[in-house]
Amino acid sequence: MHLRCSAARRRVKLNLVSATTRAEIPGSTPSGSDPPHRPVFVTTHWSVVLTAGRSNTTRAQAALEQLCRNYWQPLYAYVRRTGHSREESEDLTQEFFARLLADNSVARADPARGRFRSFLLASLKHFLAHEWEKAGARKRGGGAQHIPLEFDTAETRCVQPVAPGDSPDRAFDRQWALALLDLVLGRLRREYRDAGREDLFLGLKETLSGGRAEIPYRELGAGLGLSEGAVKVAAHRLRRRYRELLREEIANTVARPQEVEEELRQLFAALST
Repeated sequence: MHLRCSAARRRVKLNLVSATTRAEIPGSTPSGSDPPHRPVFVTTHWSVVLTAGRSNTTRAQAALEQLCRNYWQPLYAYVRRTGHSREESEDLTQEFFARLLADNSVARADPARGRFRSFLLASLKHFLAHEWEKAGARKRGGGAQHIPLEFDTAETRCVQPVAPGDSPDRAFDRQWALALLDLVLGRLRREYRDAGREDLFLGLKETLSGGRAEIPYRELGAGLGLSEGAVKVAAHRLRRRYRELLREEIANTVARPQEVEEELRQLFAALST
């Protein structure tokens, strides 16, 4: 399993709006007869883990592994901010995930406090305070089989300069929000690519950040061969789909649908600090 830290580290604005009841899909017909699309709130990765974790089912293990694929960078950033060297942080992150996936630690998760972000950070803190010392700081490659994380570019892509008053917890939340945005933008780009409209995504992705009054629709249209009005419609559809995918990804890390908005607010706050 190869985990990648995306090169894109743009501070894309999180739009705090209510979820739409129907998304506009890239490539939809002018008549509005969009292809079928699954709803935002389905059985999500973290809800599967919480429900089946105590029985250590294959499905729960696969769901937990996918979440770890998506959100390993914030953990690495947290360990680095606690004062560990790069090599120590790599070893600690590797060992933490090896134990998390091998020991069925999710059985200890409290469904009443069911956010994956909170569970993962609490588990990491416990590991750093207790389990790593007991392990005797094993050398790289020893003990349990490790997940092959790609650390070569983690220093430049995942660890931001330390701001005054910054803390490991704040660094963790900020990196979590950035990892989330990478996932959403990656999914959105793949949808447009699969619809044969990747050039439209690339031409309009900057409209996902900043105020709408700042968007040069006419200039964008000239580059895409579209009228100003057509660009506005396309940008509106892009933003709507972006917001839906954002909520889908957040829903994958919480236990209940009603927790999505609060998690969204907290991650927005993390990017604003």
